[in-house]
Amino acid sequence: MPEDTTASDRAADGVDAGATAVHRWEQGRILVAVYGVFALAATGRAGEQIALKWHEAPLAFSLSAFSALVYCLATVSLVRRGEVWRRLAWGSVLVELVGVLLVGTVSLLMPQDFPRATVWSGYGVGYLFIPLVLPFVGLWWLSRTRRSPAAAAVTASPGSR
Repeated sequence: MPEDTTASDRAADGVDAGATAVHRWEQGRILVAVYGVFALAATGRAGEQIALKWHEAPLAFSLSAFSALVYCLATVSLVRRGEVWRRLAWGSVLVELVGVLLVGTVSLLMPQDFPRATVWSGYGVGYLFIPLVLPFVGLWWLSRTRRSPAAAAVTASPGSR
């Protein structure tokens, strides 16, 4: 192979395909780890808020519990294999994106309705805006990791509907 070939040329020839797969796998592990941390953090926060402070902000604390469920579902669905899990991953990450944008906006426009913060309040300001960035990263990763050819064949076969 000539020395002036680029990495993309070698990848197209299958030379770096294994390295690319490993890199995607590592990215996926990091993403799942971040989702797992947020699932635990949001669950703990919601549990504590609901158990001890429910009367202070029931709407905000209900949203904290909802975000915890979304993060738990996203974590599990990103780890599991199969078309159903992949669809659940897409759905949960999209719900997360809509949730953080909606709750973030409403919490800034109507702060009186959010006397206590949620994970998604102010677009995740209490969590260094990671809740705002995370769904975009999750959607990017899901779009980069396509279904396996076997899964596509099963979905496309006439008897699979």
